[in-house]
Amino acid sequence: MSQSSFSLTRRRLLQAGAAFGGAMLLPGIMSNVWAAGSDKPELDTVRVGFIPLTDCAPVVMAALKGFDKKYGIRIVPSKEASWAAVRDKLVSGELDAAHALYGLIYGLELGIAGKAQPMANLLTLNQNGQAISLSADLLEKGITTPDALKTLIAASEPGTYTFAHTFPTGTHAMWLYYWLAAAGIHPFNDVRTVVVPPPQMVMNMRIGNMVGFCVGEPWNARAINDRIGFTATTSQQIFPDHPEKVLGTRRLWVEQHPNTARALTAAVLEAARWIDASDDNRRETAQVLAKRAYLNTKEQYLTPRMLGDYDNGAGRRWKDDHGMRFFARAK
Repeated sequence: MSQSSFSLTRRRLLQAGAAFGGAMLLPGIMSNVWAAGSDKPELDTVRVGFIPLTDCAPVVMAALKGFDKKYGIRIVPSKEASWAAVRDKLVSGELDAAHALYGLIYGLELGIAGKAQPMANLLTLNQNGQAISLSADLLEKGITTPDALKTLIAASEPGTYTFAHTFPTGTHAMWLYYWLAAAGIHPFNDVRTVVVPPPQMVMNMRIGNMVGFCVGEPWNARAINDRIGFTATTSQQIFPDHPEKVLGTRRLWVEQHPNTARALTAAVLEAARWIDASDDNRRETAQVLAKRAYLNTKEQYLTPRMLGDYDNGAGRRWKDDHGMRFFARAK
């Protein structure tokens, strides 16, 4: 695909996403919750994939807090290794639905980088909460701003410096490309970009495979705690209140299981509302997500940024009014 094949302003991107998501929801899917009789979910068990990221929280908490049972189903969260694995298992039907990059779902629908697949976006899972991290080596050299980074890269051969994102049609690729381009750094010609699964970002930066990456939390916070990187910018600083992950599935699955799709959407939405109801609920969610079955990391890497408390690892701390939101609209 040529670099000038398409161009979307942020407003057009949101309009397109809203129209697409609405089109993919079949009539009646958000109507009455299951009571009995003809509304009963067609499936008892729903297998939902997730990547170890903070924003998988509504899927995990829907299962663990029993919101799924309220709607007559049992959600089985399935931990996946990469977004490519999520894509493949969704298409093959091995997963019923998944916590997914919205660009992954749209890319499948549009046939970008593969055969077109009719998809469905059931629910936006969160807003905000991603970031771009740069290495501690750059911090030691005083490279803490886009202008300084541009000067460094301009003095080197094209492709000398490597940056990572998580999936070709994902939001992390978009944030990274936009941020680099806004600094006058061509994201395709001046630097090298690679795809790395989110949980592997910190390890790859540690061994020197890249000088920067864009990923969801808690891996940016983990880079700071491990003293291998710092947060150069957050995604909400680039695009406040942006949509991020979605609850995605195949359109055929919704057509075959409309009551199950409705129950799944209602359960995950209720979990999202519960998470955002209080800071205590967010703390409890962080404790759960830190466990081996989910993110397998330390709670201290999750809780602060879930509460909007940011430290960029380079001397700046702030309370972010546009932190990660699961249900309540960000301020």
